[in-house]
Amino acid sequence: MLKLVNSILEWLRGGALRLLLLAAVILALWGTLSPIGTLVWWLTQSETLGLKRQSLQLPERNNSNRAGKPRNLTCYIIFLTGVGDFSTNELTEGEEDFLQGLAQTRQNCAIVKDVFPYSAANENLGGERLLAPVWRFANEAEGWLGIADILIKIRNLWRFAISADERYGPVYNQGIASAIAEQMNAAHPLPLDSQRQPLDIILIGTSGGAQVALGATPYLNQWLNSDITVVSVGGVFNGINGFEQADRVFHLRGTQDWVEDIGGIIFPSRWVFTIASPFSRARQQGRYQSVVSGPHEHDGSQGYFGRDYVSASKTTYVNLTLQAINQLPIWQRQ
Repeated sequence: MLKLVNSILEWLRGGALRLLLLAAVILALWGTLSPIGTLVWWLTQSETLGLKRQSLQLPERNNSNRAGKPRNLTCYIIFLTGVGDFSTNELTEGEEDFLQGLAQTRQNCAIVKDVFPYSAANENLGGERLLAPVWRFANEAEGWLGIADILIKIRNLWRFAISADERYGPVYNQGIASAIAEQMNAAHPLPLDSQRQPLDIILIGTSGGAQVALGATPYLNQWLNSDITVVSVGGVFNGINGFEQADRVFHLRGTQDWVEDIGGIIFPSRWVFTIASPFSRARQQGRYQSVVSGPHEHDGSQGYFGRDYVSASKTTYVNLTLQAINQLPIWQRQ
């Protein structure tokens, strides 16, 4: 075994091209195997989760831990993280600032942040038994080893790709929708009475989380009496999932963010001349709107949740994002 490892290391010393070639092979294999985990998970859920499930099954709730929220709460804000995040328990300081700001300004809304959009089972990377040490190393590495966090981004990007895939997406997106509904119910009991006023469900997805939010929208729309708004914060998404079921879709984009342009390039359903796609119809009907949020980059200290100050102003980049979202016409009933 040691001889094999030494041989591989000697081969890699031959140049960067070989290293890139090896990485490409590993990533291709990884991408090929990624859907298997989703399908295996779905098979284990076959009794409670199926592609044709018409109703939502939720665990019973203890009413004793809901102090501080009004009993007639009808608004839920669900935050879905970007591909660079390790778990919902380790959000960046800027993301935490953003959610705290929303909680202060939208006190009649339940804030839901316990959904990890890159696992159909809603399992953070630290909970994956086999590869958990790898993800923890990549998440905690410092110095020049900090580049290892790209492994997390690549891993989560494959899940983003599954969500957008026509073959595996229905299974994956229904699992995420189920996790969203369960965490909504955990934050505040869902009124399942269809005669009540529709719930306001606001899905805020950043980066790849926007695609997952759109993917979950058809199932939430089917299960719950709701008005669904999807807010993409620098999101990358296709032009098919969710656009027919969402009441409104807003896409916030920073002027210094080139990553969010990728979705409009790689997905034909978002091309200008694809006039019959759900995305194009939503745009023509005024249900999709693109909004400039400010001079944001895609991530980092000057990203949508960055804590740096904008130029010489007293406003941080994350506060710009919060202001942009608070100005959207989606808060009439809150």
